[in-house]
Amino acid sequence: MSDLNELVQDYIAIWNETDPAARRARIDALWTEDCAYIDPMAEARGRDQLDATIGAVQAQFPGFVFKLGGDVDAHHEQARFTWELGPEGGEALVVGFDVAIFDGGRIRTVYGFLDKVPAGA
Repeated sequence: MSDLNELVQDYIAIWNETDPAARRARIDALWTEDCAYIDPMAEARGRDQLDATIGAVQAQFPGFVFKLGGDVDAHHEQARFTWELGPEGGEALVVGFDVAIFDGGRIRTVYGFLDKVPAGA
């Protein structure tokens, strides 16, 4: 399970990576080629769409950071975890819950759920 915990930490780090080239390198290393990210507001299929989605979220919430909102619960190539998005050291304005499906040590699919979203987001 510790390996999946580390992969989730890497996943969160990608959402915080603001350098486009570094972010893409991390996506290529962590996600499968046929990856998918699906939440109520976005559906990204493949690394190019995933990268564009992360860039769009960063543009929508400039200066905000993602962090884990608790422990990672993982088994059998899958993990579930809560995350928070907000200003560094401040209250989270967005809170979500993700389920990540892994394939050979890489993320294949993430299903995201939004628990708290600011009005107008």
